[in-house]
Amino acid sequence: MEVDNRTILTEFILVGFSANPRWQLILFGIFLTIYLLTLSGNMMLVVLIRIDSRLHTPMYFFIGNLSFLDFWYTSVYTPKILATCVSEDKRISLAGCGAQLFFSCVVAYTECYLLAAMAYDRHSAICSPLLYSSIMSTSLCTGLVAGCYIGGFLNAIAHTANTFRLTFCGKNIIDHFFCDAPPLVKMSCTDTRVYEKVLLGVVGFTVLSSILAILISYFNILLAILRIRSASGRRKAFSTCASHLVSVMLFYGSLLFMYSRPSSTYSLEKDKVAALFYTVVNPLLNPLIYSLRNKDVKDAFRKAIQTIRPHA
Repeated sequence: MEVDNRTILTEFILVGFSANPRWQLILFGIFLTIYLLTLSGNMMLVVLIRIDSRLHTPMYFFIGNLSFLDFWYTSVYTPKILATCVSEDKRISLAGCGAQLFFSCVVAYTECYLLAAMAYDRHSAICSPLLYSSIMSTSLCTGLVAGCYIGGFLNAIAHTANTFRLTFCGKNIIDHFFCDAPPLVKMSCTDTRVYEKVLLGVVGFTVLSSILAILISYFNILLAILRIRSASGRRKAFSTCASHLVSVMLFYGSLLFMYSRPSSTYSLEKDKVAALFYTVVNPLLNPLIYSLRNKDVKDAFRKAIQTIRPHA
């Protein structure tokens, strides 16, 4: 379609990572391996938390939901990456691009809120251990997770609607492996100043409010840990927060790198690497972060294996 002598785009071509056929096959193998490991790792954690009664606590309830989000998160991107690696047809329709952006936003925004809710859970466990069970009741935990999803959906609607009210024209090549806001804005033939302000408001409010909640929680946690007299007690209290802190740094670090800069400074190559980290690598690392150093999860895994073996 042409408007004012400009071709309005109705489909895009995702460049991916490499046009070299040999590299494409190597990348296909790497991403397929990562995808299968991510799916199995996250689903294993969800199943273990579901079947082992020792893991029926608020902390593991949140970890299970984080694993479910990561299972969903990687499935938004990786199948398309795999298809791009082996297919000569690298096109994606405008509707498909919008759907991919929407679902990726749902998961990303929900995870922002969920990490903040997990920080509050750790705050309650360390600062008010005697009241922890009554504070983090089943109804509160369920309400917090439901609120995270509702917030994620509402923000994703605003983010996606704001992006696709723009008109895209010129070359339909997206130098990326998925439909994300920065490369799409580069293709816009309409004024993006209002768009950038709205995007900054939506992303900024979500990320900064979540980070503020996490910082307040951990400030109080730090004060509580410093009041513990024994060194072993302090180590034990800190170890319950270490995994969550690593997840927070990995997730928010890559997000802030992606969205905290003005569009004039965007480098699509750097953004590809940052996006790859939080879309593919982070969902792979989270099950490892929450299981390798976690005695309860390792015990639950051994118990599950012992239960399966007699029936094998």
